[in-house]
Amino acid sequence: MIRIIIADDHAIVRGGLKQIFAMTSDIVVVSEAAQSSEVLEQWRQIPCELLLLDLTMPGVTGVDLICRLHDEKPDLPILILSMHNEGQIVARALKAGAAGYVTKDSEPEILLAAVRKVAAGGKYIDPALVESMIFNAGGSSDLPHDSLSERELQVLKLFAAGGPLGEIAERLHLSPKTVSTHKTRLMQKLGIDNNADLVRYATRHGLVCS
Repeated sequence: MIRIIIADDHAIVRGGLKQIFAMTSDIVVVSEAAQSSEVLEQWRQIPCELLLLDLTMPGVTGVDLICRLHDEKPDLPILILSMHNEGQIVARALKAGAAGYVTKDSEPEILLAAVRKVAAGGKYIDPALVESMIFNAGGSSDLPHDSLSERELQVLKLFAAGGPLGEIAERLHLSPKTVSTHKTRLMQKLGIDNNADLVRYATRHGLVCS
């Protein structure tokens, strides 16, 4: 039996998903969450084989939430179910630790196939997203920041927004020393040797975190 947690801030969406899973004999919904704080609490306390996660929820969201969940339990799979179908967003979610990605306009059969494959330890990308993923990979290869890890990209965004190392460390649940190490490495990868140029780079490429 595949026990899943549904995390989506829309009750109608959660209700529809539960109806779909109720028609199966091998998938059961053990809990549901409407905001990121509930997701984190349930992820820690409720046994499951898979988290079905919306990218946009109240509180910590997107790749920040994926990173935090994946850091705590890297062996438990996360399947993204989102309205976003842009190749870059899909790539960022997978890089952050998600094991699969399905769009909300997919057929139920696609969702069920994704749940079963991801819960079994595999990877799954909605077939409708493959084309955008290919073109995204081809079009983004010349951008230096594409070589950054998800953590390094988070540090870059927060630093460019004016956050001191201590504040960034607290937000990312890391030590100031670890944040400093990430900052040093990302600057090396970008070929930048001072803070002013780092901020200018982030601003030019739209990487300043709000």
